This record gives sequence, C-alpha cells and structure tokens, in this order.
Amino acid sequence: MYLTSYLALAAILFCIGLYGILTKRNAVMLLFSVELMLNAVNLNLVAFSRLGFYPNVEGQIFTFFTITVAAAEAAVGLAILIALYRKKETAEADQYNSMKG
Repeated sequence: MYLTSYLALAAILFCIGLYGILTKRNAVMLLFSVELMLNAVNLNLVAFSRLGFYPNVEGQIFTFFTITVAAAEAAVGLAILIALYRKKETAEADQYNSMKG
C-alpha cells in the first residue's frame, strides 16, 4: 500500500471525529469523537514512520505515548461523566454549564 492511502484513511477518520465534535451533544459521543481524532493522528504517525522519506521507529514511539494519553483521557473523561451524570441525571454536554450544585 502507498502512503497516500493511509493519509486518506486518516483524513476520513479525522473528519468523522471533527463532525462528531461539532454536531453531537451527548458527552459520551464527544469522547468517542476525540478518540477517533487521536486514532487518525496515530495512523499518520505509524504511516510516516514506515513509509516516509526517512523510515524509523520514532513515529511508532510517539504513537505508543499517544495511545497511553488517549487511554488516560478516556478513563478520566468517563469518570467525570459518571460523576456529572449522577449529579445532573443527563448526558447532554450543553447541560453541564455549571459545576455548582
């Protein structure tokens, strides 16, 4: 496969994630959209590290760190969403405009 096919797939994934961020109101869907965008970045990093002008493992190392950050973001984000859901009893992001009781 060529580098352009990986870049096209990553662009499609990133656009789907961006569309989800801009249009969805559900907080869980917002987290999923951020994860899609991070996966598009990971795909670009791995594709450039394997098929770029100067192939090396640096892109794969950055991908490992990005996956670690994404896992931490998902865990903390879901914990916050569970706490907010228990408080407000809704998963709509526009209802979370205040952290006060």
